[in-house]
Amino acid sequence: MDLRRHIVDIPDFPRPGILFRDVSPLLADAAAFGAAVRALAAASGDLAVDLVAGIEARGFIFGAALARHLGRGFLPLRKPGKLPGAVHRAAYALEYGEDVLELRAGVAPPGARVLLADDVIATGGTLDAARRLVLAADLQPAGAVVLVELEALGGRARLGVNLPVRSVLRY
Repeated sequence: MDLRRHIVDIPDFPRPGILFRDVSPLLADAAAFGAAVRALAAASGDLAVDLVAGIEARGFIFGAALARHLGRGFLPLRKPGKLPGAVHRAAYALEYGEDVLELRAGVAPPGARVLLADDVIATGGTLDAARRLVLAADLQPAGAVVLVELEALGGRARLGVNLPVRSVLRY
């Protein structure tokens, strides 16, 4: 299945000069969504993982579906103020602003191998924050998998050679 047919380019969103790759049409099509999850699973197939962590918000969708497909548990990496109790925090810069991710402390066994999942890797800031968050929680980042990689923005390089990054589609 040609997944690119289900991803729409939205120019100047969320601000002028940004070309947003909208996966909403892909999510709305059951066959395309299923094909995307299977492609993400295939891309991450050689990585030994215990849990899948999805980055709010679209990473939740792909990450939870991928975790279910792989028979693994799911860790939500949330925006600030959404989780109860003690949390680990990681701040990061986006190509259009700044944000923070949080992970509830103590929800995963120390040393668990975590696959990071998101819809898009652009500059790599979000995935790098997710990697740092997993490390802060005494977990091991096993790799990252994304549906779309925007190669010109160099996000893969930001994550270094110690974190395998797998993408299904490259633009």
